[in-house]
Amino acid sequence: MPSQYGYFHDFCRDSGNRYATIPVCNLFNESPAKGGSDSIGFGGCELRGISLSNGKHLANLGSILFAAIAILVTLFLLWRSNRKKAAVGRREMQLFLIGFIIIEICEIFTIGGFPLNGRVRRGFSAVHIATVVSTIWILMLNGLVGFQLLEDGTALSMGLILGSAACFFIGTGYIALDTTFQWTHFFDIALEAPNRSYPLYTLYQLAPLVFLVVYFILQAYLVLKVLREMRPMIYLSAAALLFALGQIFQYVISVHICDGTNGKINGGMFETLFTLLAVVMVWVFWSSITEDDWPTVTTGGPGYT
Repeated sequence: MPSQYGYFHDFCRDSGNRYATIPVCNLFNESPAKGGSDSIGFGGCELRGISLSNGKHLANLGSILFAAIAILVTLFLLWRSNRKKAAVGRREMQLFLIGFIIIEICEIFTIGGFPLNGRVRRGFSAVHIATVVSTIWILMLNGLVGFQLLEDGTALSMGLILGSAACFFIGTGYIALDTTFQWTHFFDIALEAPNRSYPLYTLYQLAPLVFLVVYFILQAYLVLKVLREMRPMIYLSAAALLFALGQIFQYVISVHICDGTNGKINGGMFETLFTLLAVVMVWVFWSSITEDDWPTVTTGGPGYT
């Protein structure tokens, strides 16, 4: 059986046809190779959502509403983080939350199915993809902050995180934009079925998964071996479970929901909801290991107090 690595067509077919709830699919669906029209889909269930005037649709109202709620909730978490003056990794956690807010803003215009010009949607989709990769990279680096290899919150620490995240953002964003707008025609093969793009598959599908696994391992070691506590692992495990549920709704259950509701909704809105809940649990986990009642670690570990 040939490897499916690098191929997006089946994912895009099951994610909503014309109005895909996987942002990378917008790069292929509305490309100049297809006339720049969102009327050409991948042959799956057509996500129609709410009908508007002139034959337009607001395809994914649920995702739009949950994304708006996510922005408000994350702003609250930013405020709460700022009040934890002595918390290790406070500024680094705020960087992650800011990245998540940008993702949710993009999500309103990408997988939300807003009736936008095709070029505008493709631009938002490229920013969406690049922000996902760079934000999860920032989360992984948050897993290192607790080990106090560098003093947290300093210009050096923040500069290294922002600089490396910017490299991922610029690199991923350029590949996404060049793919969909065909600036160099180097990535044109991605625009034709079965939509093969090894760079985007590696950066958007594989790399974030690796970053998340590394973050989980680092934090599990910190909690179990350094702090020698179990309670924070409940929050970390809940975050992992909620994120996994969101991905299951996105990649496995979505098409069945779409078929069962005649295109009114699909799994995209549930992915948005569960991802928000996962981020909240990540914040709760971080907050729990920076509480004032942990014993001070003076040797071979982070400076939690």
